[in-house]
Parts: sequence; structure tokens; C-alpha cells
Amino acid sequence: MKKLAVRATVTLLAATFSMGSVWAAETLQDVLKRRQLSQQDLLAAAKTYTPSGKRDEFVAFSSGGQSGQVIVYGIPSMRILKYLAVFTPEPWQGYGYDEESKAVLKGGQIDGKDITWGDSHHPAISETQGKYDGQFLFINDKANPRIAVIDLRDFETKQIVANPVFKSEHGGAFVTPDTDYVFEAAQYAAPLESRKFYPLEEFNEKYRGGMTYWKFDRKAGRIVPEKSFSVELPPYSQDISDAGKGPSDGWSFTNSFCSERYVGGIERGRPPFEAGCSAKDTDYLHVVNWKKAAELVAQGKAKKINGHDVLMMDTAVKEGVLFLIPEPKSPHGVDVTPDGKYIIVSGKLDTHVSVYSFEKIQALIKAGKFESKDPYGIPVIGMKEALHTQVQLGLGPLHTQYDTKQCVAYTSLYVDSQVAKWDYCAGKVIDKLAVHYNIGHLMTMEGDSVDPKGRYLVALNKLSIDRFNPVGPLHPQNHQLIDISNDKMQLIYDMPLPMGEPHYAVAIEAAKLKPGVRYKVGTNSRTDAEHPGRARAGEERIERNGNKVTVYGTLIRSHITPEIIEVELGDEVTINLTNLERAQDETHGFTVSTYNLHASVEPGKTASVKFKADKEGVYPYYCTEFCSALHLEMQGYLLVKPKGWKATKKEIAKGSYTEADYQATLKKIVDTQAVIDSVVGFITSTNFKDFPDVVAMVDDATDQLGKIPDFKAKHEAAAAKKDWEQANLWAEQVFQYQVKAADIGLRAKTYLEQNGAKKVK
Repeated sequence: MKKLAVRATVTLLAATFSMGSVWAAETLQDVLKRRQLSQQDLLAAAKTYTPSGKRDEFVAFSSGGQSGQVIVYGIPSMRILKYLAVFTPEPWQGYGYDEESKAVLKGGQIDGKDITWGDSHHPAISETQGKYDGQFLFINDKANPRIAVIDLRDFETKQIVANPVFKSEHGGAFVTPDTDYVFEAAQYAAPLESRKFYPLEEFNEKYRGGMTYWKFDRKAGRIVPEKSFSVELPPYSQDISDAGKGPSDGWSFTNSFCSERYVGGIERGRPPFEAGCSAKDTDYLHVVNWKKAAELVAQGKAKKINGHDVLMMDTAVKEGVLFLIPEPKSPHGVDVTPDGKYIIVSGKLDTHVSVYSFEKIQALIKAGKFESKDPYGIPVIGMKEALHTQVQLGLGPLHTQYDTKQCVAYTSLYVDSQVAKWDYCAGKVIDKLAVHYNIGHLMTMEGDSVDPKGRYLVALNKLSIDRFNPVGPLHPQNHQLIDISNDKMQLIYDMPLPMGEPHYAVAIEAAKLKPGVRYKVGTNSRTDAEHPGRARAGEERIERNGNKVTVYGTLIRSHITPEIIEVELGDEVTINLTNLERAQDETHGFTVSTYNLHASVEPGKTASVKFKADKEGVYPYYCTEFCSALHLEMQGYLLVKPKGWKATKKEIAKGSYTEADYQATLKKIVDTQAVIDSVVGFITSTNFKDFPDVVAMVDDATDQLGKIPDFKAKHEAAAAKKDWEQANLWAEQVFQYQVKAADIGLRAKTYLEQNGAKKVK
């Protein structure tokens, strides 16, 4: 029988080995044949493949469309890294559920009311001398005219400001070369005064567009509304904008559509907007000297509307701030070249892109050579006189981005579903590539800065149709990665994005981003200031003031302190929680059953939740982020007692422990310490101090071990009294701190082994 068993085992091992040999024998050619892949597919895969543990060259920030968020992904891997909560509540990060993020969202209130959705459109990265610096990200909300500030030190939204004079906007957010201002253009004309009604019959007289220039305080990392201003514009639907660079710095350029000022009304028997708003052959490019406008506002030459400074059109015209240039009708993109010498405009209903010369524009302004004035008295510069060239690219040109190669640009062709590569200096087409389908924006690496990086282009396609597995009538968007490093463009990756309609994206060299991995203990991450509800270990407490109960708690693997919170029905409860962890990525979450609140508390952060205890009962709370082996034990109870409830003298439920249990736990402690000593010996035998991540882990492990002496004293004192339950449980807590320290130490050891740490004498 024994021989049969041995023989069966050997046979099984042989079969397993044979099977392994078959698997190992599959060649690259076999894989290509089995998956019906071509050599071109293999090359594309090699260009995008990012091995485990390796990182991307670039990081992209894409608008999240109707989700009101921002999507972060890597290039060339196209791996999604994070969703940034901006204009809408987002449960994973507790955004809109803790008090700190509620305060940020409150900044975006309009007419005193919460806006719980947004249509995020155009992200912009902060710049220094026209180059991306990776410090801040800005994005607009088209539906509810707002701008948000995201700090890239922690990838959190810090501020939302609502436009005080617009009712909608599409042309935002755009930054000046040193991020002095973040600006946006109105979209659909409306009266600038809040809650002021004028009938559509008074459209030409009472409805207005505009440009808002938000002053940005780099040091504070915040927009300063009281130092911001707008320029009144005619009721031409302003659209996309761009800031001048180099010689054109100090100027901004904004295109428009529906300069016919047409008001539709199918129900009134009139042709629809789309007919009347595209009747003329041209619309207007708005050319604004924003630096001079800012000086005029500082001199008190603006008018206060809704408490906001607005430079009126007549002043802007009189002072030489505002000019118009005809452009092909229904334009969408306006993009300043990296050298700042040209402004490229695409008209959706024209097959050409128009390249305007800033030098010519300035010469015409200086000479006072205008072809006419518009109905509002704004000087109109002749289109032919301002053009450098026009290039026929194809049907439906929209947006343009730039290459590191001089004069090379890429333009999206919506109707043709193509990307065109062309030379804007010589005025010729270089290459075209089909995409899938109906491309809107496109993005090259840092392609709207003074220093484009080339390498890759992403086509942001509106339709995906047959590209991915069907998921019902609502399809994902399709971001397609294109290799532009050679003369011919090569499509190398399709990426479904199931998050609203991502409208535009920007990409930055990953090395320029320097995000932190932890906060100073007790930080309010939304204000970057010390949180008044912070607490350190040993400072946890519950305070009552009338019917207001304030909890000062802490979070650390694997317990919430306090673990029991007792309140009375009707109490207003604020729970402040500080994450005491120092280890990277040791986030804790917090929720109370059925109270519709959640906080995500990253290392060092203090967050708070506030609610009314309006229902008596027992409500468990717990850590929502899997944080350790004893994550499920990281729990507690909120006890909401009836008014006037009196406790009985019953003892709290407990277990049954013996001296033998205590001795077994002590042995476990000794054995675990041996593991810790071994790991410590390995780490200290290397040059671990050359690895900042490991130093942080060592600090965290040391902090965990530093808590042990207090608990050791407690279990020894209980053992002296022969209270074996308390002795065993306090000893068990010592073991838990050992386990956490050992876990951190083993991660540090693995990191050192994988990253080439050297032995030191």
C-alpha cells in the first residue's frame, strides 16, 4: 500500500513537471498565433508595457466630465492611479462626508445652495516661466461656473470658487505663464447681475459674456477672489482660451461662436440655435491685454457687479485692452504656440486651421489699423492682415497641441476621426492617423507649455462603439495612446474610461511631481493648518458641553480610541480622528452604522465627522480601510442612550483566561521578538539610511515598539494580582504592537533587497 502511494505521488509529480514543461515550451510565436496578434501588435505592447514595480514616464490628469472629478493615469501604461474628488461628493475619500471636505464644497455654493454635481472640463497645471512645475492643478465646472484648486503635494482639492457674474462657462481653466492668474471665459451670454431678469428681446442690450481672471496666491495655494476681476464682453458665446507666452505674455486669446447673437425658439416658430448661430462665415477671436486690464482695475477703473470688479467694455476699448479678429465660424480650439509667436484657431465647420501672427496683430494695433468696429465699438483687426497662414487639414478641426520638434503641431479632426500632424511654420501636412471615433481634444506631453516633451499623444475620443466589450447603451469613452516619436504616428493602446465624458487632459513628466506620503500629525489636509481636533496617543478624550459632545480620538493599527462612545438622544456629536501612523499608505477610514458619514484619514491627518444622535440604539463603527491583519477588530460602539437612562451595576461581558493562557502569550512575545531582532539586524547591516522610504518605515516600527513598555507594565501588574484576563489581554496588546512592527520591518527588508541595498561594516 505504501509503495502504491509513493508510486502515485511520483506519477503526479512527473505529470505536473511534464505539464509545466508544456507551458514553459510555449514560444512567443505560439502566443502571437493563439491570440491572433501581429508583430505590430507586439511592438505596440512593448511600448506600453510597464513591468511590475516600474513607473510611468508621465502622469496625466484628465477631466472626469459629468462625474465632476479628475482622473489620474500613467503614460505609457495607461493605468488609472486615482480619482480626484473635486466638485461632487466621493465616498471612498470621504469627500463631502467629513467636515473638512464639506467646507471645501461649501465654497462652491451658488446662491447659498449646495451644488452636488459638476461637469469638469479643462484641467491646467501650474506653470513657472511657462513650464509645468507640478505644484497645483486647476479645473473648471462648465455647468455651474466654478474653478477648483488641487494641491499636488497631496492630490486633494483645497478650494472651489464660484464665478460671481457668469451663469455658465466652458473656456476654463487656463493659467498665465507664472500662474499669476487662472482665467475662464463665459459661455452662454446672460445678465451679469445676479437674479436679474431681462427678456430675450433685450439680448443684445442686457446680456453679456466675459472673461474672469482669478488672482492666484502661490504661497497660500489659493485663489484670492477680492483681487480677481472680469472683463465685460459682448454676448458672443465665448469658448476656449489660451494665455500668451514669451512675446505674447500679458495677452489672452478667446474664441467665440454665435457672434450672430441669435436667439432660437423652436416652440416660437423660429429656426433652432444651431441654424442661427452658424449662419455667418466668421466669428470673433477676442484678444485681451490682461496685464493692462489688471492695472486699470487696481486704479479703480472697474465697476462693482455682485461685489466683484468688472472692467466694462467701454473702458476696455478706450484703454486699448480689447480687440477682435474674425475667425472661421464655430471655432473650438485656440492654442498659442510654444514660442508665443502664433495663435492657432480651428473652425469646426471649416477644413482649415488658421495661424495668426502675434507680431502682425501687435503691429496693426500699434498702427491703429482696423477694418471696422463691432456693434459695441470694439476695434476689429482684419483677418487676412493678421494671418501667418492657413492650412487645410480635413473635416472638423478642433484642438491643437505641440511637439518638441520645432513648428510641429497635432490637430484633432472630429468629423474625419483623425489626428493630423503638420508644420505650422511652412504650412504643410506631414502625416494623418485614424482614431476611433470622433476625437475631441488631444494631448501631447506638456504640449500646451513652452517646453513640450513629445514622445506620446493621447486622442480623447467621444465614441468607442466597437472598441470594447459591450456594457449596455452607455459606452465608455476611449483614450487612445499614440507614439509620435517617429516621422509616422503609431496607435499603440486603447483605454476605456468609464467616468463621465473626459473632455480634456494634461500630462506632466512624473519626475516633476513631488507628492508627500504623510502629513504632520494633526493636520487639517484641506487647510494645511493644525487641526483643532487633533490628538496624540494618550490625549484621547470625550468632552461634553450641554448637548454638544466632542470626541478627540486616534486611529492606529488596529484600534480606534475611544472604542466606546456614549451619548444621549438628541446630542450633537463631533468625532475628531487623528491617524497616528507614520508608515506610508497606512490609511484608516471611519464610519458609524446608518449615520451616512465617512472619513478617509491618511497618515498624520485629522478629520472630523459631525452628526445629530437623533435615534437611540447601538451603532457599530469601524475602520473602512483594510489596514492590518486585525482590520476587522478595529471597531467600536456608539451607544445612543434614551434621555435620563441610568446604568445598572452589571459587569461588562468578559472571557475566561488562565495563567496557562498568559504564559503562552508570553512565549509568543519572546518568539516574535526573535523575528524582530533578526529583521533589525539585517536592516542595520545595510546602508538603509540612503533609502528615505525605509527610514520612514524604521521610524514607524520604532514608534510601534516604543508603546510596548507601558503595556508590559500593565500585564505584569495584572499578573501580580493574578488577574489572568487583564494580564493576558494587555500582553496580547504587546504582541499586536510587535506584529505591526515586524510587518513594517519585513516590508523594509524586502524593499532593501529589491532595491540593491549594500552591506556595511
